[in-house]
Amino acid sequence: MSSQGPNSESRGSGETLRCDFCGQQTASVRRVALDRGYERLQTPHKELYACAACSREKEQARQGLAPRRR
Repeated sequence: MSSQGPNSESRGSGETLRCDFCGQQTASVRRVALDRGYERLQTPHKELYACAACSREKEQARQGLAPRRR
């Protein structure tokens, strides 16, 4: 969803979003920023949006858990 962000209010009911990590089209995307010591409001960064599967994998990696196979 890198081009415009996942603003659902500006999207029609049949449109899909694209995961910035795997490229799959999906009905919804997520963005979670939880790293300690990282100032999300002041530090310039590119916002990336993940589908449910990529979001789960990123969360497992953040917690030090082995990724699940798809």
